[in-house]
Amino acid sequence: MTSSRYPTTLYLSAPEMIRLVQRKGLSACIAGIAARIEREFLRWNDFDKSARVAAYSDVGVIELMPIAYASQFAFKYVNGHPTNHRHGLPTVMAFGVLADVATGAPRLLSELTLTTAIRTAAMSTVAARALARPQSRVMALIGNGAQSEFQAIAFRDLVGIRELRLFDIDAAASARLANNLVGQRLQVRICGSTADAVRGADIVTTVTADKANAAILTPDMIEPGMHINAVGGDCPGKTELDHRVLDNASVFVEFEPQSRIEGEIQQMPADFAVTELWRVLAGQRPGRASTPEVTVFDSVGFALEDFAALQYLREVATEFGMGEVIELVPQPVDPKNLFGLLHATNESIDDFELVDTHLQPVC
Repeated sequence: MTSSRYPTTLYLSAPEMIRLVQRKGLSACIAGIAARIEREFLRWNDFDKSARVAAYSDVGVIELMPIAYASQFAFKYVNGHPTNHRHGLPTVMAFGVLADVATGAPRLLSELTLTTAIRTAAMSTVAARALARPQSRVMALIGNGAQSEFQAIAFRDLVGIRELRLFDIDAAASARLANNLVGQRLQVRICGSTADAVRGADIVTTVTADKANAAILTPDMIEPGMHINAVGGDCPGKTELDHRVLDNASVFVEFEPQSRIEGEIQQMPADFAVTELWRVLAGQRPGRASTPEVTVFDSVGFALEDFAALQYLREVATEFGMGEVIELVPQPVDPKNLFGLLHATNESIDDFELVDTHLQPVC
C-alpha cells in the first residue's frame, strides 16, 4: 500500500473549478481573491520575484510565471493566442501548481483558465480602489471578449460601477456581453466607437486581444480625472494606449522589470517614471494626488496574483471538500530506488510489490 510519508496532490480540474465557483458564487470568489491579492502585495518584499519566462511566436506567446515565498512556491503556465477562436480554443489557457519549498512536493494542481479571468478582474479592482476617484460610477469597457463579463461584475461589486459603455470592433461580442449582463444590476449601453464609449466615463478598461502596437486610446479621448485600467497590452509588441496618454498621466505597474518588457511602458524611455502598486497599497507612495489627475494602471498580470489565487482556491476547496486527491509524484518504497517501480507487476503496482528478487517487497 502507499506509504503515508509521500505527499499527495489536490487536483482541481476545469469542471471542478466551475462547480467551485458556482457553489461559492462568482462575486464571492472575485472579492476573496482581491482580498488575498492585497494581503500578498503587502508582503511584497518577502517574495522571490522574477519576470515571467516567455516563448514568443508570430501568433502568440506561451509563458511560465514563477514566484516563491519562504514556505511555498507557485507557477502558472499560460498562453496568449489572439486568433485561437478560429480553432475553437480560448485565447488564454492556463494551469498552475502550488508546492512546498522545504521538499519541492506539489500540493495543488489546478486549472487556471477560468481562475485567470477572475483574478485579472480582481486585480483590476484592487488597483482602481487605490487610484480611481472614490465616487466613480461609469466605466467604458473597450474590448468585449472573454474577460469582459468578469471585469464588469468585479467593478460593480468592488468599485461601485453602475453604468457600462461597451465597444468592440466585433459587434457580436458587444451584443453577447450585453446579453450576459441582463439582470446584473448594471445599466449597459453599446456604443459605436471607442470615443463614444469613453466620453464622460470615470474609468476606462481596455481588454483587447490583438497582438499589435495599437493606439486604442488617444489623448483627445482622455478627460480630467479618468482612471485607465489597461489590461490588454501584456507582451512585447502589444500595446493599447497612445504613448502621449502615458506622458500626461501618473502610471502604476505591478512588477516594474516585467512591465518594462511587456506593458504599455515598453514604448516609453527607460527612465520614464512609474510606481509599483504595492507601494501605494502599503502607504509608501501616494496614489491619486488630485481629482483632475489622470491615472493609468498598466496591468500585464504578475505571478504574485496567481500565487494569491492558488492559495484562495486551496482554502475554498478544503472548505467544501472539493477536488480530487491524486498521486502526481511516484511513490516507491525506497525513495532511492525509482527504477524498482518499473519491475512491479501490473497487479501489484498500487502496493509496490516488486517482482525483482534483488529488491525488497512491501511488507
